Amino acid sequence: MRRTASPLSLALLGAGVFLLVLAPMLAWYVEPRAKRTPVDVDVTTVFTGKGSYFDTTEIRTVSDRKLTITRQIRGDVADSEKSGRAVWDVSTSVDTDATLPAADTHDSLQWTLERWVTDRRTNEPVHCCGEKPAFDGEAYLKFPFDVQKRSYRWWDNTLGSTVRLRFAGTRKIQGYEGYRFTGAVEPARTGTRLVPGRLVGLPERGQVLAEEWYANHGIELVVDRRTGRIVNAVIGPRKTLRAPGGKRDKVVLLDSRRLEFTPSTQRAQVALASSDSKRLKLVGETLPMGGGGAGALLAAAGAVFVVRGRKGPRPSSHCDDTSARTGPEIVTEVSSRIEQRAEN
Repeated sequence: MRRTASPLSLALLGAGVFLLVLAPMLAWYVEPRAKRTPVDVDVTTVFTGKGSYFDTTEIRTVSDRKLTITRQIRGDVADSEKSGRAVWDVSTSVDTDATLPAADTHDSLQWTLERWVTDRRTNEPVHCCGEKPAFDGEAYLKFPFDVQKRSYRWWDNTLGSTVRLRFAGTRKIQGYEGYRFTGAVEPARTGTRLVPGRLVGLPERGQVLAEEWYANHGIELVVDRRTGRIVNAVIGPRKTLRAPGGKRDKVVLLDSRRLEFTPSTQRAQVALASSDSKRLKLVGETLPMGGGGAGALLAAAGAVFVVRGRKGPRPSSHCDDTSARTGPEIVTEVSSRIEQRAEN
């Protein structure tokens, strides 16, 4: 008897080897390519809170009023595909109850339009595609993938520069845990604005170029570790006017100790972060580990069956008598048999 490999053992061995090859490919090749900033985004985030603002109808600063910041982010798919970058257009409006809902963004208390362009893999700013303004830093609308427990340079568009945000532990938002980063902005001059002199304590002068100053009482961002998506944001902006060369604020344009994502925005951001994170974990961890384990078991089982083999009949070790004899012998035997039959 001899042994041969059964189709089942070969199938098990083949499947095991396939899974062993596929597992590292998912972890080292597929997952890194899945970590790309999306380009077809359409997300709206809303901050709310109480604060002060300069009421142009009353020509004075009013306090303890509700403020709403609405940020709309839309990806420019055509420019993104053409450039290979993530090109996002960002509209941000600051409103009071009197300007909500605003039929025109120009009716808002403040309104800005930006174009944010980044490398889809590293999240680093890329200066192309009509970027406006020129950004810097490591994070703004999102953090890089695989967020680390370290400080990050966060872009503050009002400041026109980066702010160092320090890792401050973890925090749960709507039951979802993320990394917490905090920082603040000391008062800094950000520009000038032409205003009546009396507004900044110079009544003898008609119009003056008042200095615009900006600070931030506190910044707190809670970020999904795997995707870098911001699931909650808290800011405390303060914008004021000073007389040219002045040392003290004369007019408060906007001031709030705490403006935070609304609960509905938090839930939406958590849902997006959770979905994307699970997808990356599936490709980067679950499938490679499960596939590698299953592949090892299948390959081992297949190898054992192949080695043991399957018993089967051996080929005949002897030949037919007629094939073992010579031609003359066969002829003689046949003739003898014919003669015997004739005698009978």
